[in-house]
Amino acid sequence: MTPQAKDPLLSAVMKQVQHRVPQMLGTLRELVEVESPSGNKAAVDQLGRHLKELFERAEAKVIVHRQAHYGDHLQIEFEGGDSAKPAMLLGHFDTVWDVGTLKKMPFRIEKGRAYGPGVYDMKAGLAMMLFGVVALREACKGELPRPITIWLVTDEEVGSESSRAITERLAKRSESVFVLEPSQGPTGALKTARKGVGDFSVQATGVASHAGVDFEKGHSAIIELSRQVLEIAKFTDLERGITVNPGVVRGGTRTNVVAAEASVDVDVRIARMKDAALLEKKFHQLKPFDKHCKLTVSGGVNRPPMERTPAIVQLFKQAQDIAQALGFAIEERSTGGGSDGNFTAALGIPTLDGLGAVGEGAHADNEYIVLSELPKRTALVAGLLAGR
Repeated sequence: MTPQAKDPLLSAVMKQVQHRVPQMLGTLRELVEVESPSGNKAAVDQLGRHLKELFERAEAKVIVHRQAHYGDHLQIEFEGGDSAKPAMLLGHFDTVWDVGTLKKMPFRIEKGRAYGPGVYDMKAGLAMMLFGVVALREACKGELPRPITIWLVTDEEVGSESSRAITERLAKRSESVFVLEPSQGPTGALKTARKGVGDFSVQATGVASHAGVDFEKGHSAIIELSRQVLEIAKFTDLERGITVNPGVVRGGTRTNVVAAEASVDVDVRIARMKDAALLEKKFHQLKPFDKHCKLTVSGGVNRPPMERTPAIVQLFKQAQDIAQALGFAIEERSTGGGSDGNFTAALGIPTLDGLGAVGEGAHADNEYIVLSELPKRTALVAGLLAGR
């Protein structure tokens, strides 16, 4: 059933979106069937060229930000209105899925759901951006009410190292940022808070020796590191929203050698930026239990948390009102995962995340979106762009 919006503009937007649903699904299929894993520049750039063509057909100016190692990022500009600052749509078109995944996870529509690698995270969001802007422009009789910047990056799934500076620069000139990452859970909740993310590496250096002939002369880096891992685990503080996960351990060469080297890679998550310094201090204060061993610590928090500020709450309430006018309800959630919205929110730019597709299975082989939610969510994005 098509929601009946009370606002005339929203009614017109919904009508335009509904009219384009078959075209939107066709575009979604095209996006999913061009596989784009973060580490495969050629594959990602192939999708980038297709996206550039799609947005240029929609009368946008597309600026390609060339990259040497990752796919080229896309800055897409739509003219509109006389607003001093544009609204910004933020997303990525790299995925976690290797080329060839389509053979075992083909795009398909079944029982009201669309399946396929990256369909939920976040190729449906890309289609929503395109058709949301087009629907809004048509509802406004050919002219957008304000300028819109769409920023699509190619390295979000691997840390956003090459795109972060541009993301922050574009956000600073924007009035607000709307992130088309997938929604939270089957209810389609928007994300008003995300944890910050960091990575630490702790390397232990010991003294090698023959485990049978000169055992007592050795000082095991593995034993030292094992004791350090237990200390690191104590850094978790669930009440403060801090989690610390020693996720990958390496060490040793042979069973008959007392290990000279061992290391652990640690994932950290924080709910508040002030805890970044606390964690970094704790890691760097680690001391060897065995005086013959040495420790080397590297890394830090590389993605600040998206904290639930009054500006973000206000933006969410605006989204709630638009959704209500369109005939459905939305709720808000926080999540432990990070996105590029963390960067923009940390700058103080009002940021609303999770505006993309409703579904489940991000990074999993059951990844899907709920098709009936697609037009409603697209109309919601268009309403936010209109400043309703």
